[in-house]
Amino acid sequence: MLTPKVEALAFDCNDLDAMAAFWGGLLGMKVTFKDENWLDLEPLGKDGPMLSFQRVPEGKQGKNRLHLDLEVPDIDAAGEIVRGLGGTPAGERTGRPEHPFRVWRDVEGNEFCLVSQ
Repeated sequence: MLTPKVEALAFDCNDLDAMAAFWGGLLGMKVTFKDENWLDLEPLGKDGPMLSFQRVPEGKQGKNRLHLDLEVPDIDAAGEIVRGLGGTPAGERTGRPEHPFRVWRDVEGNEFCLVSQ
C-alpha cells in the first residue's frame, strides 16, 4: 500500500513577502525557495512538511478550514511576539486551565492558535 507523506502545508495569500516575514519570523524559519507566485519556508522539524505560500488574486474569505496549533510555554509572551509581527487576536484566552489557548490571525487574516500544555 502507498502511504503518502505530507510535503507541504500551503496557504493561499496575496503578499508572499508579508507572509514570509510573519511566519518565518514567528517560527524562526528561513525562505528556501521563492518565485513570483510561490514561496517555501524550511520544513517544520527534521522530517516535517514545509510551510508554503501561493499567491492568489482573491483575498481570504470566511474562516479557515484547517489551522495550525502552535505550542508555546507562555501564551501571553508569545502573543506579544505575534502582535509585533503584525498578527491580531481573534478571541480571548480560553480553554481548560491545564490546556489554555488563544486564537490569532496572521497578517492576511488566517487563523491559528497559540496553545500551552
